[in-house]
Amino acid sequence: MEKRTPASRAPQPKSSGNAKRIALGFLIVLLVMVTGIGCGFLTASMNTKPDLAHDILPPASSHIYDINGNEIANIHADENREPVKIAQVPKNLQNAFVAVEDNRFYDHMGIDPRGIARAIYANISGRTVAEGGSTITQQLAKNAYLTQDRTLKRKIQEVFLALQLERQYTKQEILELYLNQIYFGQGAYGVQAAAQTYFGKNVEDLDLNECAMLAGLPKSPNYYSPTNNMQAAQERKSVVLDQMAKYGYITASEASKTKKAEVTLVKPKPKDEQKQASYFVDYVTQLMIDKYGADAVYKEGLKIYTTIDMDMQKAAEAAMTNLPNGGVDANGLQQPQGALVAIDPHNGYIKAMVGGRGTDQFNRATMAERQPGSAFKPFVFAAALENKFTPETVIDDSPMKVGDWEPQNYNRTFNGKVTLRYVAEQSLNVPTVKIAQKLGIDKPIYYAQEMGISSFVLDGPQNDRNLATALGGLTKGVTPLELTSAYGTFANKGVHVEPVCVVKVLDRNGKVLEQAEPKQRSVISEQSAAELTSMLQGVIQKGTGTRANIGRPAAGKTGTTSDYHDAWFVGYTPDLVAGVWIGSDNNTSLGGMSGGLTPAVIWKAFMTKALATTPAKNFDGSSAPKSDAIGELENDKKSELKKGAKDQKNGKTNGKTGANGATGANGTQSASPAAQSAAGGQQAPAQAPAQPATAPSAAPEPGGGVSKGR
Repeated sequence: MEKRTPASRAPQPKSSGNAKRIALGFLIVLLVMVTGIGCGFLTASMNTKPDLAHDILPPASSHIYDINGNEIANIHADENREPVKIAQVPKNLQNAFVAVEDNRFYDHMGIDPRGIARAIYANISGRTVAEGGSTITQQLAKNAYLTQDRTLKRKIQEVFLALQLERQYTKQEILELYLNQIYFGQGAYGVQAAAQTYFGKNVEDLDLNECAMLAGLPKSPNYYSPTNNMQAAQERKSVVLDQMAKYGYITASEASKTKKAEVTLVKPKPKDEQKQASYFVDYVTQLMIDKYGADAVYKEGLKIYTTIDMDMQKAAEAAMTNLPNGGVDANGLQQPQGALVAIDPHNGYIKAMVGGRGTDQFNRATMAERQPGSAFKPFVFAAALENKFTPETVIDDSPMKVGDWEPQNYNRTFNGKVTLRYVAEQSLNVPTVKIAQKLGIDKPIYYAQEMGISSFVLDGPQNDRNLATALGGLTKGVTPLELTSAYGTFANKGVHVEPVCVVKVLDRNGKVLEQAEPKQRSVISEQSAAELTSMLQGVIQKGTGTRANIGRPAAGKTGTTSDYHDAWFVGYTPDLVAGVWIGSDNNTSLGGMSGGLTPAVIWKAFMTKALATTPAKNFDGSSAPKSDAIGELENDKKSELKKGAKDQKNGKTNGKTGANGATGANGTQSASPAAQSAAGGQQAPAQAPAQPATAPSAAPEPGGGVSKGR
C-alpha cells in the first residue's frame, strides 16, 4: 500500500478547531464557577468558627423512657473538669493517647487518609484495628463543636473544622484541648479529673501503668472503667502498651513488665440512691455512648425509648431480695451476687434486668462471663433432636472413660438404660457426654452459637472443642443475658431473636436517629423445639427444678458448676423467658447451693408476679413422629446410630457394654428403674454439677458438619 505523505492529507477547516476550543474554554469557566459557588455554599453551611476554643454547644439532658413511654431516667453530666496545661501532662500519657488514637498525629494536617483507608479496610474485611480512622483533631472537632449525627454533612463539617483547628493551633495546643475535653467515665472530663477520680492524684504524678490505663478508657468509659470491670481495663491497658511499644515510645520489656503491674485505685464515691432499673439504665447509657459518644448522651438531649417493662422490673428486683447474705469481700460488697434477665422471646425485647445487689456498677447480667454448668445441656439435647434423636431415645447410663477423664453423675451412681427425656429431667452427666461424643461436640457448639452464645474459644491450647463443654465446662463462660436469650429460641419455636433494649432514639429536635428492627434467624426446627420444651417441662414438673413450678405451663433447666461456684435456673413460658444466676464475684463456693434451690425459688417468685395478669396458655408446636428416629444409642463407637425401631426389632442391637454403650430400644427392653420411677413422678436427687475437667477429644471440623446457611 502506498504511504501517504502529509501533503496528500485533506485540509481541515480552521473554523471547526476554533469552535471546539471555544466550547471547551466555556465549559471550563462554567465548571470553575459552579465549583466556586458550591464550595462557597458548602463552606457557609459547614458552620466553621472564628474562635473555636470558646464555642461549645449548650448542653441538654437526655431522657430514657420505658416501653410505655414513661420517663425512668434523666441523664446529664455532673461535669468534673479541671483543665491543665500540656506541660503538666506526663509524656507517657501524651504518647499513650497518640499511640492508641492517632499514631500519625504529628505528621498529618488534621485528617489522615492512611487512617481512613485502614479503617475502611478493617470494616470491609471484618478485622479490628488498635487505632480508629478519625484523628485526634477530628475527635476534638466532633466532641467539642458538633452533634453526633451519623450523616455525611456532619462528617464534612468535622473535616472542615479539623482543618481549621490545624490552621489556628499548634499540635501541642490541639493535644491540650483534646486531653482536657475527653470523657473518662464516672463524670470525669479531662485527664486531671480522671487522674483524681481513679487514682487520687494529680495528672503530673501518674506513672506509665496509670497513663496506659487512662489512655484506654475513652474507647468505652464505662466498660473499661477499672472500678467497674478491672479485667477489661487491664486487657485494654495491654493494647495501649503494645501500641506504645510498636511506635517506639517504650521498649518491649517495659510494656511486658507494665502489663503485669497492678493499679491502686481510690475508693469510688458511694453510688447515688438509685431509682429503679439502675443496671438497665447504665447498660442503655453505655450502649448509647458507644454509638453516639458521651457528649451526645450527656449534653445533646437525646430521647431514648427502651424495652423495659417497669412492672416486670419491680418484680425482678423484689425477687432478687431472696439472695442469701454471705460474707463481705475485699471491695466491701456483700456476697454472693446475682443477676436476673427477662426477655420476650418473640421480639427480643429485654423486659427486666438486675445486675447485682444495686451497690455497685458492675452489671453481672451483661458483663459477667460465668460457667453455665448443666444449664448448657439443652444445646446438646437440641443438637441430638436435630439429628434424629427423640425424647424416648434410650442411652445407657453406665461408666465411661475419655482419656484420663471419667465423668460422673451427681450422686456417683449409674441408672442403666434411660431415655433422653429422663436425662434432661434428672440432669444426668454421663449420658449427656455420650450423646455429645456420638454427635461430635462441634454440633452443640454450633447450635449454641446460632442462638447467640458468642464467648466460645475454638482455637489455641485451651479451647471449648472437647467433651467437658457438654456439661458446661467452658473456657470463658457465658453471660446471663446471652444464655437467657439463647433459651428464648426454644420458646419461639426454634427461631432466635437477638436481644433488644432500645426501641427508638430521637435527637433534641425530634429527628429519629435509630429505630429497632428485630434480627432473627431459624436455628432448629419447630418440631425439635417442641420436643425439647416437652423435656424441659419435665424438669419443673418432676425433675431437678420442681421449686420453680409456677402452676402454669413452663419449661426450664437447672445449672450447677463443680464446687458450687455458680448456680443457675433458666426457664420460659410461651411468652417470657427469664434467667437467674447466683455466684460470688471472687468465684468462691456457694456452700452446696444448686440451681434447683435458690435460683429456682427466685425464678418462681419473679415469674409469678411478672405473669400475674397474663392468662396461662400451653406451648404449641409440631409433635409429629420422626419416621427415621433413633431408638437407642449404640455401644460400638465405630457403628452408626440406628435408623429406627424396625432395625431393633430385627435383632440388630449391639449387646456389648462399653465406655460409650447403651442397650435396649423403644419396646424391646424396659428402661431402668430410675426411668420408671421418673414416669411415676418421683423426684431424683439434686441436679448434677458440671465437671470442669477438660476431656480430650478429637476435634471435628468446624460446625460439626452443620451448614451455616441453615
